[in-house]
Amino acid sequence: MTAYSQNVSDRWQLTRESRIGRDQAAGIRQMIQPKPVRVIAVTSGKGGVGKTNVSVNLAVALATEGKQVMLMDADLGLANVDVMLGLHPEHDLSHVVRGERTLEEIIIDGPAGLHIVPASSGTQAMAELSPAEHAGLVRAFSELGHDLDVLLVDTAAGISDSVVSFVRASQEVIVVVCDEPASLTDAYALIKVLNRDYGIHRFRVLANMAHSAQEGRELYAKLSRVADRYLDVMLTFMGAVPWDDYLRKAVKRQKPVVDAYPRSRSATAFRTLAQKISGWPVPDGAAGHLEFFVERLIQSNSGQMEVLR
Repeated sequence: MTAYSQNVSDRWQLTRESRIGRDQAAGIRQMIQPKPVRVIAVTSGKGGVGKTNVSVNLAVALATEGKQVMLMDADLGLANVDVMLGLHPEHDLSHVVRGERTLEEIIIDGPAGLHIVPASSGTQAMAELSPAEHAGLVRAFSELGHDLDVLLVDTAAGISDSVVSFVRASQEVIVVVCDEPASLTDAYALIKVLNRDYGIHRFRVLANMAHSAQEGRELYAKLSRVADRYLDVMLTFMGAVPWDDYLRKAVKRQKPVVDAYPRSRSATAFRTLAQKISGWPVPDGAAGHLEFFVERLIQSNSGQMEVLR
């Protein structure tokens, strides 16, 4: 081999090693830097609007698309997610609060590979957690080792401390309404408190149990007109889930309608909504990491503790 050929060979080898080194470094960076996680709170001004049904079906629809999804039942006193899916968890968030289990130990698997964090039902103590207990609960999220794309938080209805904490920490807020005067009135009250007292400006409105697409848009328009007049908020119409007897049948079977009756009108609507969520901008920077969600939860609870002093 000539000196020139040896020189070319050496340079090619160095370039190859450099390229391999860069690829390895990129792989290591990807392992170190967690991928962005969409954290979405699903909430409502009042009960009875189908909020948990929406949360369950959106979560399963997203998981069916191949997303890594975790559904957290954040109704700390009247949990319903496990009931709607016919699951019987041995442990729940009350065991985490008492220090008897870690968050990883209570997670159960649902349809389509969905991960579920169950809450306690009918436990008054869980419905009345102190700010310090809320902080202890949300710190448990820092121990999660799951590789997630979406964390859906099914909050309680109304404006309790836990609802405020979880909504403030989430990147997106879905407010579920239906065609009842109290639903719109209470939804407006919820948005008003979150906006004026906690500086939340963006909300996505989902009309549930709508008898037509037009009815869904009219519900959104009614809420939007009042909010635009009195509040500094930006409401977006997310869509409508139609009134569907198959949805009721699925509830009785304790199955999500997207799984039990995939060709039904409501199942089709949930899949469309899941596709919309997948198309939302991916959060970047620190705000897209699950740790940021935890930090905001802790800050939210710390602020509440200050108010109580």
